[in-house]
Amino acid sequence: MSFEQNTISSDVDRKRKSDSAGVLVLPPLLTVGTLLFGFALHLVWPLRLGAPNWVRIGGAFLVVCSVGLAVWGGKTMRRAGTNVNPYKPSLTVVTDGPFRFTRNPLYLGNVVFYLGLTGIVSSVWPLILLAPMVAAFDWGIIQREERYLESKFGEAYRAYKSRVRRWL
Repeated sequence: MSFEQNTISSDVDRKRKSDSAGVLVLPPLLTVGTLLFGFALHLVWPLRLGAPNWVRIGGAFLVVCSVGLAVWGGKTMRRAGTNVNPYKPSLTVVTDGPFRFTRNPLYLGNVVFYLGLTGIVSSVWPLILLAPMVAAFDWGIIQREERYLESKFGEAYRAYKSRVRRWL
């Protein structure tokens, strides 16, 4: 490959990388990684919630709801013709489906899934790690996406942002 081809290739790669939100981690990896860390802590130093059975049943209900929300959000994004993967370019501002109620239905689904599993397992450690995980979602994913979407879609995204809450 010549120097000129190499330069063109690196320019294309740079443009492709700049047309994404620049999130620090894929959201499901953050959720699963935090859960695994919490469960590992539980194995080393077990701290149970001592919750009644209805908490486990509620946890299972939350897991089912979160999966439904994530599937609905993903289908809505694909139907709108945009990428679900935050490492790929956003092609439009999605405002229908679950995006009418929350700007981040997939991320909300991740957090609800996490809470549901925490209830099912009845462990304190994942509950303790919930706040740092949500902070990581906010700082490492959501704020970056919002800056990206605002710079890419301008007033259309700002208007949407003023109408719909970040979480609920």
